Amino acid sequence: MVFSSSIFLLYFLPLFLLVYHLVGGKFKNYVILISSILFYSWGAPKFLFLILGSTIIDFYVVKELHRSSVISRRKLLLSLSIFINLGLLVYFKYANFFIENLNYSLTSVGVNNFEWVKIVLPIGISFYTFQTLTYSIDVYRKKHEPLNKLTDYLVYIMSFPQMIAGPIVRFSSIADQITDRKEIIDDKLIGFYRFSIGLAKKVLIANVMAEQADLIFESDYNSLTVQNAWLGMLAYTFQIYFDFSGYSDMAIGLGRMMGFRFPENFNSPYISRSISEFWRRWHITLGDFMKDYLYIPLGGNRVKSKYRLYFNLWIVFILSGLWHGASWNYVIWGAYHGIFLILDRLFLQNFLNKIGKLPAILLTFVFVMFGWVIFKIEEWSKLKIYLVKLVQPLENSEFNTIPAFNLIVCFAILFAFITSLKFGQKMGEFMFEKDSYKFKNHIVLSSISIILFIVSLSSITSSGFNPFIYFRF
Repeated sequence: MVFSSSIFLLYFLPLFLLVYHLVGGKFKNYVILISSILFYSWGAPKFLFLILGSTIIDFYVVKELHRSSVISRRKLLLSLSIFINLGLLVYFKYANFFIENLNYSLTSVGVNNFEWVKIVLPIGISFYTFQTLTYSIDVYRKKHEPLNKLTDYLVYIMSFPQMIAGPIVRFSSIADQITDRKEIIDDKLIGFYRFSIGLAKKVLIANVMAEQADLIFESDYNSLTVQNAWLGMLAYTFQIYFDFSGYSDMAIGLGRMMGFRFPENFNSPYISRSISEFWRRWHITLGDFMKDYLYIPLGGNRVKSKYRLYFNLWIVFILSGLWHGASWNYVIWGAYHGIFLILDRLFLQNFLNKIGKLPAILLTFVFVMFGWVIFKIEEWSKLKIYLVKLVQPLENSEFNTIPAFNLIVCFAILFAFITSLKFGQKMGEFMFEKDSYKFKNHIVLSSISIILFIVSLSSITSSGFNPFIYFRF
């Protein structure tokens, strides 16, 4: 079940909100937990007991870690917690990848393949793992005490708004909200506004971009024209942004309706003037996680050797790429961005600063788009053909577009780049950063949100096409 489905919008969400707001305060977390278990069971019932079992074990391991005052024992228990959680991720997400590459190597030297039954990937395993890691590490670092009740910990880990595809919510940032949060009517209304905006971004923009991208990326690349290759790249660039940021908006909105303040995950990434800035604006919670839990422990900016610094940056981004999926194209995509971050520190950032704001944004946007092609195409032979097409001279041919694409791509460009203008910045602050509104503002925002919700729901019910990229990560 995904947020942009008629089952969720017409049945699950209304029933959940009704029950959640009818019960007393001390029962609200139980409603969230039961609803989250049902939500997860809908998409992956086979893995429910595995997730519950590992989460329960981890809760008691971390509880014992907190009680212990012996450093060696604390380190041992932290290592056990990390091993359990990373072990699940490595087994389910990367075992197939490892065996496939091992068999390829064995075949190349004339050795028989290793027999293996392919493993099915549990939904949301990557986000689940990172949140469990923040819990054990934050408790170990004494940033916050562990939760007293097992059910509260299960709510933190399995809460349905953010379990499947984030944002990655650090334990120390939300622990107090789990046990004691204030719920006011403004939060519920603002949450609904945010949810409706995210739903519209996903359904009305990302789905149209996805249909266009699929038309091109699923065609024969050998007969693909240069114009259509660029068109496909542009469509996928906007698809992945509005798809993922729309889901994040919906998750943040749902959390707000329950009194939670989830962290922002996007900040107009396509107006970035460098790849370094792009990663401060794109998937912010992942970037912060990798910085605080991997880059800084590796030495961060404190390392004396600049070559070690560049190596650490590159390793972090290769692992970030691998986190997205068990395929070599994700590794290459991570390395691609890692190289640009190193180039930024060497000379590229100075060059982009000198050429002016607009040229820097456009050049960075092109760099990002080429990266998305690497991210999209898993087969190396196809990827080479597509990349070559992108750098060939233009041909005399027409663009192959679906109905409504030309109109929606204009909206996509408008929404992606408007925050580079003062008007866009003010509009963004008004929509996403205010904690309360005047009555007349609520009337306008409620009307817009209801219209967006109805139009999006109509689009969902009238079409069976509703992909979601990050659902499998």
